Amino acid sequence: MIEPIGNQYVVARPVYSSNAFGEDHKKKDRHRKTFLDHLKVCCSCSAQKAKRIALSLFPVASWLPAYQLKEWLLSDIVSGISTGLVAVLQGLAFALLVTVPPMYGLYAAFFPVIIYFFLGTSKHISVGPFPVLSMMVGAVVSKVVSEVSTTTVELTNSSMSNDTSSLDEKKVMVAATVTVLSGIIQLALGILQIGFVVIYLSESLISGFTTAAAVHVLVSQLKFMLQLQVPPHTDPFSIFKVLISIFSQIEKTNIADLVTSLIILVVVFVVKEINQRFKDKLPVPIPIELIMTVIATGVSYGCDFEHKFNVSVVGNMQSGFKPPITPDVQIFQDTIGDSFGIAIVGFAVAFSVASVYSLKHDYPIDGNQELIALGLSNIFCGAFRGFSGSTALSRSGVQESTGGKTQIAGLISAIIVLIVILAIGFLLEPLQKSVLAALALGNLKGMLMQFAEIGRLWRKDKYDCLIWIMTFFFAIVLGLGLGLAASVAFQLLTIVFRTQFPKCSTLANVGRSNIYKNKKDYFDMYEPEGVKIFRCPSPIYFANIRFFKQKLIDAVGFSPLRILRKRNKALRKIRKMQKKGLLQVTLKGYISTVDGIKDSDEELDNKEIEELDKPINTTDLPFEIDWNADLPFNTEVPKISLHSLILDFSAVSFLDVSSMRGLKTILQEFIRINVDVYIVGSDDDFIEKLTRCEFFDDEVNDSIFFLTIHDAILHILMKKDSSTSKFNFSQEKESKFDFTINTNGRLRNRECRVPVETKF
Repeated sequence: MIEPIGNQYVVARPVYSSNAFGEDHKKKDRHRKTFLDHLKVCCSCSAQKAKRIALSLFPVASWLPAYQLKEWLLSDIVSGISTGLVAVLQGLAFALLVTVPPMYGLYAAFFPVIIYFFLGTSKHISVGPFPVLSMMVGAVVSKVVSEVSTTTVELTNSSMSNDTSSLDEKKVMVAATVTVLSGIIQLALGILQIGFVVIYLSESLISGFTTAAAVHVLVSQLKFMLQLQVPPHTDPFSIFKVLISIFSQIEKTNIADLVTSLIILVVVFVVKEINQRFKDKLPVPIPIELIMTVIATGVSYGCDFEHKFNVSVVGNMQSGFKPPITPDVQIFQDTIGDSFGIAIVGFAVAFSVASVYSLKHDYPIDGNQELIALGLSNIFCGAFRGFSGSTALSRSGVQESTGGKTQIAGLISAIIVLIVILAIGFLLEPLQKSVLAALALGNLKGMLMQFAEIGRLWRKDKYDCLIWIMTFFFAIVLGLGLGLAASVAFQLLTIVFRTQFPKCSTLANVGRSNIYKNKKDYFDMYEPEGVKIFRCPSPIYFANIRFFKQKLIDAVGFSPLRILRKRNKALRKIRKMQKKGLLQVTLKGYISTVDGIKDSDEELDNKEIEELDKPINTTDLPFEIDWNADLPFNTEVPKISLHSLILDFSAVSFLDVSSMRGLKTILQEFIRINVDVYIVGSDDDFIEKLTRCEFFDDEVNDSIFFLTIHDAILHILMKKDSSTSKFNFSQEKESKFDFTINTNGRLRNRECRVPVETKF
């Protein structure tokens, strides 16, 4: 019964242990599905299920028939043209990160969009090249062809042209093979319905990793901005080796490339800031990348920068598509680890961006279908000599902010890229590579600004801040591939650390209600005499059972095993004195006729130690022993005032078999020294697991479980004599059997006598 009184309430119900609650409230007989049940559902077939599977595999079939032509088409066309222009420039720029000729970036900007149009579930993301993935693919390409690159640099000028072409073909082959392999991995993960792997990449980890990747991109583009010959480095500390190589030949910088790239960077940063600040007032963002590309191409062509200043330009832009290639199986074997990292990072970025837009525009997305869509996109892209892609935040932002409603906008952007590939690509041949490098760096502003996350995370959560810092450190020092693996391992290690060393606490009553809080946090705290309430806020498993035991011993102030051994040792001495007639029993107790018997200083063997660890048995004695009184022999036994221990397991989600054995030992040690132990807050599955594992016996039985701390407290106070059941509240002893709550609600002000069922 619940009786509201103003803004307070009084609950009248029996004191419930788990067993008593089960007797009063019968549980439903629920049928839990087995693996065979799930398998039958999975293998069953019907017309509705076939239709549902077909629509899930081809989401375009569900939204395209409902397309609102008059309302959406114009917005999708405007958005598609804007996105397509950005995709062309980003494809050319990000190809430099992969260390392949820029024209292959256009392939990477075209094929994934076509596949995703049919298979993707997001209506707003723009798939294609992404700087972090391009950097990761570029690192693999440099690693695989590093020996060939070193040989090429040492060749004579007469054979440089032919060998450079052969080297580019090798790089394209490696990039395409890695892309196909990463697509196969994504496709396999999607088919196996294990898209949940992305949950192991936290926001802090992704933020730190993308920031480190942005730094890698920045360093990698310096050689294009300065036009220096820098040999590839892919092993750990490669970023520092690249910087050393750059600064060692800084005097060879091409001033024309440097000045051009700096001007492009400044203008792009300024206009992007204007777009950000006035995004609500501008109908569409200013396409600064397109504007600067047109200007830079015209100036370079008109002033003949390639011959006058010896700048490096895009060069030959072959019209049309090249025939598909067969991936190299040997490269599969050499790059499986890197490809897995590329697959996971690509999916994580795409899914996180898609989730943002799905929440904003209120439509569902399917993680497993996204894996299938991205996987097939990468497979087709790699087969046609492209490189791995995901979604660039800036490009998706353009598609959404310019009014894109569906992936029709993405299809139109692919048509824009197709026009450049087939017809007007040759117009970009005079464009300087330093301009593309500057455009690539211009898209990194958002990632580089993530350094501000450190301060915010430090104020919110120290562990997340540490994950960000260590992820950044690993990715910078070890490289993106090894750095990602080390970061995930470190993140999982922090979870283990948090559960291995939980913040255990001792609880006490607040305001004489049914509320129990950490006794260190409040002033108005009191606890029943001889009762300790101990809370563990994490799962208990093999790694933290010893820590749990030590924290429990610290909370109660003594080791129960030590007390047990002391008492058994004293009991053995009492029996020895009684047999020798040195101990006499009177009506007032027992007296010793000698000063005592000295303890033996000999070390105990294992068998004797096991005897001391057994339960105390005094049934053969003609009297009872009060262990907290002065014993009439020359042996000290520590006195304890604790008679009841409550373990709050409301936050303990699971208990493994190893820790189960340790927990039972702890409970037995307390029970054997006459300390009643109660466990509260655990769910039914927890108790059922203990039952299955034969946890209970004559000493430890299932009657120790109670629903709440307050139930256990009331049970203890009813069990003990009411005259000794006192609370210590600010050193005052309460003599009343009932107590009164002074209600001070807004609606009324009255005194309420607490019912007998809830009194202390």
